[in-house]
Amino acid sequence: MKLKGKALIAQGGGPTAVINQSAVGVILEARKHPEITRIYGARHGVNGIINENFLDLTDVPTANLEAMAASPSSGLYSTRDKPDEAYCKKIFEICKAHDIRYFFYCGGNDSAGSCQTVAKEAEDAGYDMYVIHVPKTIDNDLQVTDHCPGYGSAAKFVAQAFAGVDLDNRALPGVYIGVVMGRHAGFLTAAAALGRKYSDDGPHLIYLPERTFSLEKFTSDVVKTFEEHGRCVIAVSEGIVDESGEAIAAKFTGGEKDDYGNVQLSGSGALGDMLADHIKKNTKIDRVRADTLGYLQRSFLGCVSEVDQVEARTVGEMGVRFGVGQQKSGSVTMKRSGNYAISYDLTTLDSVAYDAIEMPDEYICESGNNVTDAFISYARPLVGTLAEATLIDAPSVEKILNK
Repeated sequence: MKLKGKALIAQGGGPTAVINQSAVGVILEARKHPEITRIYGARHGVNGIINENFLDLTDVPTANLEAMAASPSSGLYSTRDKPDEAYCKKIFEICKAHDIRYFFYCGGNDSAGSCQTVAKEAEDAGYDMYVIHVPKTIDNDLQVTDHCPGYGSAAKFVAQAFAGVDLDNRALPGVYIGVVMGRHAGFLTAAAALGRKYSDDGPHLIYLPERTFSLEKFTSDVVKTFEEHGRCVIAVSEGIVDESGEAIAAKFTGGEKDDYGNVQLSGSGALGDMLADHIKKNTKIDRVRADTLGYLQRSFLGCVSEVDQVEARTVGEMGVRFGVGQQKSGSVTMKRSGNYAISYDLTTLDSVAYDAIEMPDEYICESGNNVTDAFISYARPLVGTLAEATLIDAPSVEKILNK
């Protein structure tokens, strides 16, 4: 007989446009299994668990759940707590006290690590509980899986944001620098290329954390591009590093660190401002502007990939089928085949926990300042339908006085 008891769902880390699809996928699928007696949701992730801040989701109207699923950000709220062994032991103790037998945690690689530790606590205590990591991250840097729910929608926003700013830059030429999220992996910054339509569309230059960033080469690249096009649109990852491996942004943020001990990269326009000032001071280009996309990338209302929505819902559903239906713990993964088809599987928690991936070399141009067609082929199906603009198509009139 299958294990009987309550199910608990929580969301951790940075919100996404589709993480609620995964949560609702878990809830609605869990309702189909009589082994699950109640369905609880922890507010603010693992922090909500240790404080027993639970919602009873068992009888929430489906219409309300579906409306939440279509809304961005974490409907159950999130946390940046990084559980250590003692923290995870407390999570387990709370779960045991509430007769939680199925734990579903939507999050990234650190969340997978928490799942792994909690599962071990249950095993060591001889308490039957299945723990499922439901993947999400806009960074797209989880191991094993082809890609991560949340990335497609964030990539769509970035692609369309740069397509729009490129039109602005055509109208009033100059240099534009857009700073995109991504500490170690450049997948999201690279997505700026997906909105290109015409041969001279920006971003003309893309800088990723997987390659060493040199101010001298950056200046040369910008000048060369400006001479060729009369303008230059640039996508830069917030995590770009110098030859010593130090984040360029760290030099301008005062060394502030987050709860995970990482140098703070977001929350400031310092990197973009520094790069813009550098171009102004070291070239003859007068019109230089910079923006930091910041939190806008994660939960922008009204910009979501329909592909991402479906896949995020499905990983939640499959998590329940693996956890309850097959009585297993693990992390849900996606595998690509053919032109674009996705199948779902379960991998061990330790294969996803903590360690992250970077963009493969074949996705980055040899020059280090752009992406390849291989990346476009990989990422294009994930963003779904992209809005696109059309330039006027008319012949030039012959000049009379200004020949």
